[in-house]
Amino acid sequence: MNIRFYNTLTHKIDPFDSLEPGIVRMYSCGPTVYDYAHIGNFRSFLFGDLLRRFLERAGYDVMHVMNITDVGHMTGDDADSGEDRMVVAQRRLKDSKKSGKLTAGEINNPDDPFEISRFYAGAYLEDARRLGMKIAFEPEDRILWATEHIAEMQAMIKTLLERDHAYVGDDGVVYYSVESFPAYGDLSGNTLDKLREGEGGRVLEADQACKRHPGDFLLWKPDRSHIMKWDSPWGVGYPGWHIECSVMAQKRFERDTIDIHTGGEDLIFPHHECEIAQSCGASGKEFFARFWMHARFLLVEGEKMSKSAGNFFTVRDVLSGKVTGRPVHPSVLRYELTKSHYRANMNFTSKGLVDSAAAVRRMVELEQSLAESTGGTSAEIDNSHVTVAAFLEALADDLNVSKALAVLHDFMRDPPKDPAEALAVLRAMNDVLNVAPLRGADDTPIGEDPTADVCGTDDDPDAICKRIDEARASKDFATADELRKQLVDAGYEVRTGPEGTSVKQKLA
Repeated sequence: MNIRFYNTLTHKIDPFDSLEPGIVRMYSCGPTVYDYAHIGNFRSFLFGDLLRRFLERAGYDVMHVMNITDVGHMTGDDADSGEDRMVVAQRRLKDSKKSGKLTAGEINNPDDPFEISRFYAGAYLEDARRLGMKIAFEPEDRILWATEHIAEMQAMIKTLLERDHAYVGDDGVVYYSVESFPAYGDLSGNTLDKLREGEGGRVLEADQACKRHPGDFLLWKPDRSHIMKWDSPWGVGYPGWHIECSVMAQKRFERDTIDIHTGGEDLIFPHHECEIAQSCGASGKEFFARFWMHARFLLVEGEKMSKSAGNFFTVRDVLSGKVTGRPVHPSVLRYELTKSHYRANMNFTSKGLVDSAAAVRRMVELEQSLAESTGGTSAEIDNSHVTVAAFLEALADDLNVSKALAVLHDFMRDPPKDPAEALAVLRAMNDVLNVAPLRGADDTPIGEDPTADVCGTDDDPDAICKRIDEARASKDFATADELRKQLVDAGYEVRTGPEGTSVKQKLA
């Protein structure tokens, strides 16, 4: 199979192969656990899970690792300034406790930052399991905590100082010297000249006097007043955000270069740019990760997601019905967040959830029908089967999930006559999609029956006709067909003419 992915580092689509035959080592940037992770976060996390599942189906053994950031991630645009996000969480929770709004079962002691991080990390893992993310079901050593790797961070900082990639500023802060690493800026396109000019708001006058270059970033900050602090050769304080991932990836994989690093596009600069500088500076190797893959932003109803706009949603918001007015099955949310190409902005809408529910329902009903016909036993097939091969080839083309879903929907319109073969093909595609049914790592179905009325569907036939016309107008014929079938299955005669789609009457 000719697998090729867009590589942010080279700014082009490159052929993919792993460093060690048959094994892929992949690191994904995980959550900063100061609040519940939102659906934009999960779009990036699920992209990583989909990528992993595809590679596994393609024959690779994927070792997937993710971090949890519980210290050092600052609120400033430059990632070095502002407040630690755990401080923000602590203040928010204290205010909630004072006003009596702190929900029972949440944080008992807002003064304890470790209790805060453990609570929100637990919430993240619960959400990840509900959405069928493999890494959330695996041994604990696949998910790494920043605060459990302080000694290793200090060791890497010492190495960077010894190799003249770092220095101690007049303020006692240990900085990385971007001028010491000629490749700095290759990932993001932010050249040292641009950083010197202060483009993007990254240069802050307050701390420039202590830096050799405006783009230099902190590795360790002495600060006895910080809520989380450790002894170090440079004073009691805490690590910078970027050093954490460099250390955890190197330690867990026990090598200096890995195959793939994933994350959201907001992490390209400065976080991932700085990771490369630190990791390569410490190891002396040309690459930290050979492939850098980034998911683009998620919009909500065409707008940037924000709490002030009232369109900020967590996974539990969506599943509980806050978006559609009725509960949404986890498989529907997973399908919705993964059905668009990862390198295109995704527009999350209530209509999209309804359409995704129709698609998932059809897949589940087909799987159940085929399983009934065969007693649950499927035929023996492999990736050479014509439909499975077409599905995987679409994903091999830079994870083109839209093209892969088109293969799936074509298959569902005209499955093989042998139900055992059809069941095997559907299950092979669902090995990657994991929506019909949604399963955990032990192959146990997750959530209620998605054919029940928990998918957020809208049974009003006129509203469905309108969505059919909208889907046709945007050339999303797969969704239009799914919605048409929903009406036909409900007993309606569906007609599409010059004035649009309508239902004439309920068929006898």
